[in-house]
Amino acid sequence: MTETPPEHADILIIGAGPVGMTLHLALAAGGQKSLLLDRRAPQAQQGDPRALALSHGARQLLEQINSWPSRAATPIETIHVSQKDGFGRTLIDHQEYALPALGYVVRYRDLAGALAARLASDAVLSEAEVLDVTPGDEHVTVSLRHAGQRRRIQTRLLVHAEGTPGDDPAVKVSDYDQHAVICEVTPTPGHNKRAWERFTPDGPLALLPLGDQFSIVFTLPPAKADAVMAMDDDTFIAALQAQFGQRLRFAKPGPRSRFPLALRLRDTLVDGREVWIGNTAQTLHPVSGQGFNLGIRDAWQLAEVLLRNGLDAGQLATYAASRRLDRRGSAFFTDQIVRSFSNDFGPLKLARGLGLLALDLFPPARHFVAKRMIWGARAWP
Repeated sequence: MTETPPEHADILIIGAGPVGMTLHLALAAGGQKSLLLDRRAPQAQQGDPRALALSHGARQLLEQINSWPSRAATPIETIHVSQKDGFGRTLIDHQEYALPALGYVVRYRDLAGALAARLASDAVLSEAEVLDVTPGDEHVTVSLRHAGQRRRIQTRLLVHAEGTPGDDPAVKVSDYDQHAVICEVTPTPGHNKRAWERFTPDGPLALLPLGDQFSIVFTLPPAKADAVMAMDDDTFIAALQAQFGQRLRFAKPGPRSRFPLALRLRDTLVDGREVWIGNTAQTLHPVSGQGFNLGIRDAWQLAEVLLRNGLDAGQLATYAASRRLDRRGSAFFTDQIVRSFSNDFGPLKLARGLGLLALDLFPPARHFVAKRMIWGARAWP
């Protein structure tokens, strides 16, 4: 395998998923060039069936780079929050905030396609395998394999935006001992643009409107997830119905997939001339749909800092400080919800019911929660 002479890029972004592409386009809108590296083929993301819950705040950011997939997005106008076999419920309505919707559900492939359509032809180096990263005082050198050649790219700033942190000692991991089973089902009657968050002793059950269907996030302990994945369609619908209740009926389940759930939080976002955003910086439990929105805000805020302050490594501390409240607050919020609601302890169930009732009856408390779900720390105070 041949090796070419070193190449140069002001900003190199590893990962051309939606978060990496958002950063690239936000930088380009301010006149700053960057190069995206991706280990996948260009068409790989078009086969991704996952659904994403995007807040209205994420839509506002994506619209600024002309990348909002309006035709593919299903609006969430109301969110119904309750607990199984317990009293108390909260209803959040978009009209209280003078917004067209609280959030939207979009297939991953549709959002990725809308972002990719805005990229220049030379913006992405696809099917590039990163072999080594060598930090330096003035630049970072990335060694990679691409099209049968070993290449080196020297960059003033390296942004990690690909994948979920694994065994990195800089990442703290808290396993929830839960798996998410994902699929789509058809509801009767229709969803009427309402999302449901149903807390059960096994974990939260989320129903997200997507087209004419619901995208289901069915959270269960690993053994129960094994059983659910092995069920035939009729038995699966019966299990889903038992977990949700009788207010809606479900049919026609699509293919199921699953993944384990854990909180992963990187202690330090910046190291020299390297910075971590999106899932490389944190992965959250899917309850309340905060993780991906947090990644979009990471990308946007990093672009703002770089366009305002330049590429000097010392300025990256400004970015890390600016993300602290949003990251820690979102991680704490989702973690406490999961740990407080995923059990059947009687006194705690009573306290949960009183809390849900208080949110419903006391608008300022409900608004505090809703605005942070929509805009994150940008809604503070």
